[in-house]
Amino acid sequence: MKLLRYPIAFLLLLSAFLACKKESFITSSNATISISTDSLRFDTVFTTAGSITQSFTVVNTNTQKLRLSAISLAGGNASAFKINVDGFSGPEIHDIDIEANDSIYVFVSVTIQPSAANLPFLVLDSLQFSFNGNVRKVQLEAYGQNAHFLKSQLITGSVNWSNDLPYVILGGLLIDSNAILTVNEGCRIYLHADAPFIVDGSLQCNGTKSDSIIFQGDRLDQDYRDLPASWPGIYFRSNSRNNVLTHTIIKNAYQGLIADAPSTNGNPKLALYQCVVDNIYDIGILALNSRILAENCLVTNCGSNIVLARGGEYQFTHCTVASYGNLYLDHKNPVLYLNNWDSSSGSLITYSMNAAFLNCIFWGDNGTVDDELILSRKGNNNFSVLLDHDLYKAKNDPTDALLNNIIRNQDPLFDSISVNTQYFDFHIGLRSSPAIGAGIPTSVTTDLDDKARPASPTLGCYEK
Repeated sequence: MKLLRYPIAFLLLLSAFLACKKESFITSSNATISISTDSLRFDTVFTTAGSITQSFTVVNTNTQKLRLSAISLAGGNASAFKINVDGFSGPEIHDIDIEANDSIYVFVSVTIQPSAANLPFLVLDSLQFSFNGNVRKVQLEAYGQNAHFLKSQLITGSVNWSNDLPYVILGGLLIDSNAILTVNEGCRIYLHADAPFIVDGSLQCNGTKSDSIIFQGDRLDQDYRDLPASWPGIYFRSNSRNNVLTHTIIKNAYQGLIADAPSTNGNPKLALYQCVVDNIYDIGILALNSRILAENCLVTNCGSNIVLARGGEYQFTHCTVASYGNLYLDHKNPVLYLNNWDSSSGSLITYSMNAAFLNCIFWGDNGTVDDELILSRKGNNNFSVLLDHDLYKAKNDPTDALLNNIIRNQDPLFDSISVNTQYFDFHIGLRSSPAIGAGIPTSVTTDLDDKARPASPTLGCYEK
């Protein structure tokens, strides 16, 4: 009622209040903002698949509230980039207020449409911040790449993949029991987090030293490109057969290669020639009563590098198996573990084990492992494990193994190991390495780099 008696006074007070509120915004052209980055870069983004969202902050460094009159993409509606600020999205957002000494987050994503180009291409734009007659910019950059997109794919018959475009697999891939997938040199296969690569038939990977085949996760942005467990792995199931991988790299998976059950014919279930298995979260190579032949292979920095369980038949020649505890993975398991038993059903079942390791290196450091080779034998089944001309790190020699010309606990002196910078070069670096000339001649006459081996070869996958 009192307000009604003094309407003019009330209106004057309200007008003064609103004027004060209006004046609380800084309107000077000398106003400043601080942006946490001057550019955003999106590494290879597969067309139509979209990217992750990146963000940065804009800080009002003034003592009064600031209004950003516009936040806009220079490319407008045609831009491949999308922005979101305070819940508002679009190529242009107006009137975003920032309290004094406060900040806002700006979220940016990118989706690149397919084009005729097979090679990676560059997509550019800029994000503009307009306030008080000023304009500040953040440069946006993305590398786009066309690809073959396969979603929940079933391979039947005989199929050949060429390296014209990368292959991006979503939801998984299954090679049918009567199918053969041939992957030719230079192919790049990128798998989503939900995409296991399952083989019931046969997988033939024909890489070369100059054009290796690569299996890895599809997150190629800087924060995720080297994370282990970014995709499930390659699983050779019980009926799978005649799988041969040559110059093939498997990296950043949850499990690398899993071979389940014995070979269904006279050939190894899985043959690996000059392959690399790296940065695997759980197990690099897992075999369950299976049969594997591996030559000149490098298996590095996995939760467990090689696990050969429930017996089986295995031959590893000139392989380097090494782990260093690092930013992504602790080194707390031996690099080689073998057993001939299984108790998962509640009762003990034992199997025969036949395994030979010639001219190999088994090494680990920066972890909690004393013995890098562990053999576990139970029951009375045949158990034959040969370690011949190998170098390994172990406080205790593995039990139940035949040892011949072993080099114990002598650092192989790899070329360059830097845990802090995540740089690992497993070539033999120094001429004083005990691995040089310590091997015996075998049928493996070249190394992982296709370099010829002499009569007295270097241990491991690389010749000095």
